[in-house]
Amino acid sequence: MSYIDGFVIAVPKDNKQKFIDHANKGDSVFMDLGAIRVVECWGDDVPDGKVTDFRRAVQATADEAVVFSWIEWPDKQTRDAAMSKMEEVVKTDPRMGPQNPMPFDGKRMIFGGFAPVVTLEK
Repeated sequence: MSYIDGFVIAVPKDNKQKFIDHANKGDSVFMDLGAIRVVECWGDDVPDGKVTDFRRAVQATADEAVVFSWIEWPDKQTRDAAMSKMEEVVKTDPRMGPQNPMPFDGKRMIFGGFAPVVTLEK
């Protein structure tokens, strides 16, 4: 069964193209490590909630967009094996780490791993 890593970040709106360039480089690392799909979504209709919302979750300011992303893995075992390699990859692969700096504040990223319980497809 597939496994999903989900992410929500706040990215300065002026950095949209930098973010896209960063993702185009960095996301290929996950594909090389066994991911079957990586999706990066720029916030287009992200409403303010009454109690909580995506913007508050990442402390997004008025000049930042919310980005919602996920990595789909064939299974948790493949994901865990990939994540165990990431520390070394960040040090050695120019698609990651200082050679491809994040155009956002990574300290405000929220993320987690998820086991799908319902999947509908056409």
